[in-house]
Amino acid sequence: MSRFDRYMLSHLLALFGFFSLVLVAIYWVNRAVGLFDELISDGQTALVFLEFSLLTLPNVIRLVLPISAFVGTVYGVNRLIGDSELVVMQAMGFSAFRLARPVLYFGLCVTLMLAVLMHVLVPASHAMLAARSAEISENVTSRFLTPGEFQHPTDKVALYIGQISDQGELRNVFLADDRDPAERRLYTARRALLVRADTGPKLIMFDGMVQLVGESRRLSVTRFADFTYDLGRFFSVVDTAKRKIDELSTADLLRADPALVAETGKTRADFLAEAHLRFAMPFLSVAAALLGFAALLQGNFSRFGLWRQTALGVGLLIFVQLIHTWASGAAMRSDQGWPLVYLAPVGGCLIAVVLLWITQRPRRLRHPREAS
Repeated sequence: MSRFDRYMLSHLLALFGFFSLVLVAIYWVNRAVGLFDELISDGQTALVFLEFSLLTLPNVIRLVLPISAFVGTVYGVNRLIGDSELVVMQAMGFSAFRLARPVLYFGLCVTLMLAVLMHVLVPASHAMLAARSAEISENVTSRFLTPGEFQHPTDKVALYIGQISDQGELRNVFLADDRDPAERRLYTARRALLVRADTGPKLIMFDGMVQLVGESRRLSVTRFADFTYDLGRFFSVVDTAKRKIDELSTADLLRADPALVAETGKTRADFLAEAHLRFAMPFLSVAAALLGFAALLQGNFSRFGLWRQTALGVGLLIFVQLIHTWASGAAMRSDQGWPLVYLAPVGGCLIAVVLLWITQRPRRLRHPREAS
């Protein structure tokens, strides 16, 4: 790598780090506000909030890095042009494609970072977040298992537990359910157990009775040896038995095992599209960096700045993002549609190459008579 390449690459990486830090902080703060309200309202500690915030960071960084690559490139190249550094290099015989070489190196560095995020850190963080959410949900349920106090899991439902043994057995249980205005139910049991099920926690009561008071104001009593009451309806329990597609490894997505497809509730097309998106999305950083650089080389130097060239780069980046959004949706509709996910990065790089080629073409000067 030549001295110029190292100089420009270090310049771009420094700006990329700064803009990434700023954008990640802005995005993370917006996400953390809602997360803070959700966790603190459930009685969780600040450490739980910090843990959940850290687990959401890989996905936030994944979304921000391509934008940071574009913004860092545009800002850095604009400064180099303003200081006439690129003008000097062009006067020394450097072509537009030669000047773009350190930008390509820069884009590949960001691509490598994104590849690690897409294939390793983001799926792992999603899996850990799902597991911790399930644990938090169970902890919310256990908050209502306080002996000697009346608890209210929801409106018009009261729960009383006389004692909890060392083995986790609930004794002298009382449950009042007044949610139905037409009738009132009172459950009492000598002992009970709280068990976990796919649909949420279940309260299994033994040796008890149900007292029902209907509209006729008559009392009916039913004794039971065991009875199951569903507590899952009162809590938003996360089901960890079924994994989500964003928690799976890239190898599992490429295999698209029928049992795993059925478990997630997705289709084989979704699996293949998600797997190839993890390969294609990192290269959007290369396209974004090259588009920003190529757009700024269009036109002549102006003391009023390069706002037109910057607007061109932003417009092209939006266009590439629209292609990416359309291609991602189309790829999920067919098993053979996964090659479409590569359309956005390839198309963005081709547009940048065309712009660099246009920069290479000599501009026709007007004749003095035409100018007058």
